[in-house]
Amino acid sequence: MLPRSATDRRFDQMGSGTLLVAGVSLVVLLLTAMVAIVAGYVVAAHAARGAADLVALSAAAEQSRGGRACAVAGRIAQANRVRLVECRVRGDSLDFVVSVTLARPVAGLPLLPDQVLGTARAGRLGLG
Repeated sequence: MLPRSATDRRFDQMGSGTLLVAGVSLVVLLLTAMVAIVAGYVVAAHAARGAADLVALSAAAEQSRGGRACAVAGRIAQANRVRLVECRVRGDSLDFVVSVTLARPVAGLPLLPDQVLGTARAGRLGLG
């Protein structure tokens, strides 16, 4: 058997850099996709909490005028493209709290939740 020359050894490693770059690129791509998915959920959660605050305040204002708080909550939620999951009014006409829970859809992957929830309370005294 003949000894291998330095040129032969150099040609044995051709293409190994391409595989390394492809592997690193794949890892970076997967990390970027995961960050984008998490960011989508964070944005949706903030939007759900903001909508819940708006809906709870609107419902509490209606309750203080003697109206139907949950009916207003449903209309405001629909106008903000969120779904009213729960609306409760506790207390009397002077001291009350309106609690709402909203669901906001999230465009995610099939195995992940398709909605996030936002909850808020508003009223005159902030009863439990």
